[in-house]
Amino acid sequence: MTVEIVRVTDSATLRRFIHVPFVVHENDSAWVPPLLMERKQAFSPRDNEFLRRAEVRFWLARRNSRYVGRISAQIDPLAQRGGEGPVGHFGCLSAIDNRDVFAALLDTAEDFLKSRGVTRACGPFTLSINEETGLLVEGFDAPPMLLMGHDPAYAGARLEALGYRKEKDLYAYLLDMEAPLSRSAHGMLERPLPGSVTMRRLNLSDYANEIRRMVDIYNDAWSGNWGFVPLTEPEAEEMARRLRMLLDERLVWFAEADGQAVAFIVVLPNVNEAVRDLDGRLLPFGWAKLLWRLKFRGVKSARVPLMGVRRSLAGTMIGSAIPLQLIGAVLPATAAFGFHWIELSWILEDNLPMRRILERLGARAYKTYRVYGKALG
Repeated sequence: MTVEIVRVTDSATLRRFIHVPFVVHENDSAWVPPLLMERKQAFSPRDNEFLRRAEVRFWLARRNSRYVGRISAQIDPLAQRGGEGPVGHFGCLSAIDNRDVFAALLDTAEDFLKSRGVTRACGPFTLSINEETGLLVEGFDAPPMLLMGHDPAYAGARLEALGYRKEKDLYAYLLDMEAPLSRSAHGMLERPLPGSVTMRRLNLSDYANEIRRMVDIYNDAWSGNWGFVPLTEPEAEEMARRLRMLLDERLVWFAEADGQAVAFIVVLPNVNEAVRDLDGRLLPFGWAKLLWRLKFRGVKSARVPLMGVRRSLAGTMIGSAIPLQLIGAVLPATAAFGFHWIELSWILEDNLPMRRILERLGARAYKTYRVYGKALG
């Protein structure tokens, strides 16, 4: 059957775009339906600063009057890499297991990128590297955690058949909070920091400035890493609004050197666990269930989505010790919240120092997300 590509141009086609994963993952027990209201905001320029600064297109694939796939293409002026020529991204990829559907979607995204002078496509990103990044290629049986993607096992092979090749793997590490720490792990966590370094919790009474400190450290810490795109001030403000309900001062810690914040860690309860059976809807009673689970019954898993140490400390003994101390600072609080599992993600495959720290603590890489690239002729 012919595959028809439909561009998303209004609220009706956007609604269908948001619903495609519900079709693709209909029989996938590990998939977590996103909240429809949250996805609508994520794809709205009014609520997502990325859509105001980048050039973005969304398309649907329709076959026999049924919507069976979707894709986005985006060109972010902040994501251009010096010396490599113009780069474009694709994302929001979700499609049934059909060669023609995948080919039609990727061809459409590539044609758009080439029309803008782009010479290399990279993805998937939904929508930027600071959001959901990479295609799941290992770890399909476990549900995704907050702000992490989930894809069918066939998707990677479909991309590779269209000429896409691995550009970078990202790991999600899982720490079992009920497993006792090894003696060496205890030894690492108990090493004292120099007297000039202190640890403190998030100060909610100074919330706006605390978020600015986090973003400033994050942009500095990650600036030399693969694929880095800085968080802008509007994005930081949007992030602050979205996270406010989830942040607890016991789960956010700063490290300060000589009174200045130089590192931080954020732990968030895994909202996916709380919304998994709501079928994407907060009405009529989903909001009450979500509130109950987050505030009263609690969830059993959490994720570390943000962590950073200033680059000026890279390669120093203090810089090497601070990540451990930050993790050690939040562990008692995660136990108090009743979290059984903590995901630390994502970690670049070549970030060996952090990977060694996590593995010495007993964490294991249980999911792999792959970013693909392709030269556009």
